[in-house]
Amino acid sequence: MTVASAGTPAGTPAGTAARGTVDDTDFGLNTMIGEACLFLGAGSTVLLQLAEPGVGHGVADHSTVLRRPLDRLRTTMSYVYAVTLGSEDDRKHIVRTTNKAHVPIRSATYNAFDPELQLWVAGTLYRNGATLYRRFFGELTDAQADALYRDSAVFGTALQVKPDMWPATRAEFDAYWDRKLDELSCDDQVRRFVHALLRGGDAPWYIKPGMPLNRLVTTGLLPERVRTDFELPWGPGRQRAFDLLMTIMPPVYRLIPRPIRWLPAKYYLWDLRRRRRAGEGVARPRRACG
Repeated sequence: MTVASAGTPAGTPAGTAARGTVDDTDFGLNTMIGEACLFLGAGSTVLLQLAEPGVGHGVADHSTVLRRPLDRLRTTMSYVYAVTLGSEDDRKHIVRTTNKAHVPIRSATYNAFDPELQLWVAGTLYRNGATLYRRFFGELTDAQADALYRDSAVFGTALQVKPDMWPATRAEFDAYWDRKLDELSCDDQVRRFVHALLRGGDAPWYIKPGMPLNRLVTTGLLPERVRTDFELPWGPGRQRAFDLLMTIMPPVYRLIPRPIRWLPAKYYLWDLRRRRRAGEGVARPRRACG
């Protein structure tokens, strides 16, 4: 199954090119990555990454995401926007910063420099981004889908993923994706971490009221098997609520002017550059490993 030919999500007209996009020759990752609607996939992307045992144990053992969820969101989004929308200086800075942060993150079961794990992380960023973009803007043409796929390799190749590790075609990626889904698993440690993450961890008080909606969207976007492995509650009622949300939100979102929809991307790039000029890290220094 390819991005262009996959079953059409709720609220998406089948057989039409993506609404509001440029023509095939100009379409690529940098024409869609700044859409704020892609933030809806952040939670499910993280959970798919955690379902890979190597990543899951590494994050559960070392990440500060439960104590500082907004800091971790900033580091992730700074990386995504720097390697896709940033200048050459932005890209060099975020790669250097990311590699430096990865140095101490090693254990018997995890190495943050492992290119196979980085390939999976990059694949989840591509897959969920493409899926959400289709939900909100409609089907991509084959040329658009191919361009988006080729461009998305940068999520991994900016770090330790070799270019020839990125599957050559969307069909090959789909085979890789299906194979990886069959290999995913989690144990009680990672499962407890995921449930704490979906409760919001130590997020500020103003974030907590939105967590039920975040849990609904995050859980709804997950493949059924991953949802089951994490023991996340789901049923017909939640499915109907998710489908209704995904039917209502896209047409409303498309009414928002594009410059406003892209404000978060512009903010994270501005913040990255401000921190670099001030000699600050992308996130505050760790207080301790956790």
